[in-house]
Amino acid sequence: MEIREAQLLIRETYSERDRARGSALTALHMVEEVGELLEAVRNGRDSELREEFADVFAWLLSLADLLGVDLEEAFLERYGSGCPKCGSKPCSCPPVPSGRWVR
Repeated sequence: MEIREAQLLIRETYSERDRARGSALTALHMVEEVGELLEAVRNGRDSELREEFADVFAWLLSLADLLGVDLEEAFLERYGSGCPKCGSKPCSCPPVPSGRWVR
């Protein structure tokens, strides 16, 4: 499945609810799911990881759709040629010091 197809599937399933909720609350739901994903990473259970990754992706697709962003197009623009900073595949940027949360 292409990203665009996934976004369409989410639109067909949830767009009415998403529009009623609005982008701010949809973003908050997505952040909540990211927190659940981090818990699953910490717990290390594969079934939890798969579920939480899927939930984060679904909420990301919903939010992008609400805001009129074609996520597949945006991703390809940003990452289609490799690392957006150095342009290489694999990335040749200097390593980030341990403890920093920057890519």
